[in-house]
Amino acid sequence: MRAAMRDRYGPPDVVEVREVERPEPGPDEVLVRVHAASVNRADLDLIYPLPGFARLFLGLRAPRVRRLGCDVAGVVQSVGADVTRFTPGDEVFGDMYPYGLGSFGEYVCAPEKAFASVPTGMPLEQAATLPHAAILALCGLRLGNGRTIGSGDRVLIDGASGNVGPFAVQIAKSLGAEVTGVCSTDKVDFVRSLGADHVVDYTAVDYTRTGERYDWILAVEAHHSLFRVRHALRPGGAYLTLGGRTPWLFQALLLGPLISLAGSRRMGLVLWWRPFRAEDVATLKDLIAAGVVQPVIDRRYPLSDIVEALRYVDERRASGKVVITV
Repeated sequence: MRAAMRDRYGPPDVVEVREVERPEPGPDEVLVRVHAASVNRADLDLIYPLPGFARLFLGLRAPRVRRLGCDVAGVVQSVGADVTRFTPGDEVFGDMYPYGLGSFGEYVCAPEKAFASVPTGMPLEQAATLPHAAILALCGLRLGNGRTIGSGDRVLIDGASGNVGPFAVQIAKSLGAEVTGVCSTDKVDFVRSLGADHVVDYTAVDYTRTGERYDWILAVEAHHSLFRVRHALRPGGAYLTLGGRTPWLFQALLLGPLISLAGSRRMGLVLWWRPFRAEDVATLKDLIAAGVVQPVIDRRYPLSDIVEALRYVDERRASGKVVITV
């Protein structure tokens, strides 16, 4: 089978498509013939890696895991003897992030619990956009104690045009929020098309200095000091981030809990995210069935053009998801 692999850290150019052995499912595993995968910022963070200290966990000199790709949608090829939920021919989707990656290839093999049935009536290319980014969006719009945004809340999504942001805008709107999206100049119209009530062009306006106050701020990637963002939050408001460069990441991780303890505002990293958690998948399917969440695909690339696809996302040119077709 063909699969995207890398032997060293670096930019997308370190990735190449090779012939590798096709995996065989163990007793509790499912072998899936990949129809489509999608590119996430997480894929690029693992390739570089970012932040740099991630090498402590991924491999100091070279990556321990050579395979790539989180999101997958495809058709079950075969199953292990102990598998009960799926049979060959079933359409499934899943997040390979906890299971050694590998969705940028012709087949993936993972435990049964890694997969769920594709939402009813949804094409596989669209289903491939959901597992990582849409679940992150759900988790970024609730606190660890389960509190989420309410109808009429003012919500700001910083990074509204990329992988996670479009899902977050749509989910927040479905909950009755007044949504402001932050993006670059060339993506303003795209963010408006998602349903955002207001759009801030970050190249011209710093939302932390406008005097506007929000009940909830989700930064897909942190770009501001917590002390500046705090002034953009209403009392009782929440600021959450999914990641960012090392300085902002450590601020969110270390200072966020202290600031939260010192007042009514909640700030920090989304540490309660669990990849493809069954309860989140069920919620996501309900939102899709209700027609309030719709994947947006910017471009499609064949597996042979995986480097170009990664580079396109790395250069932050994508509006919505980039899909790899296999």
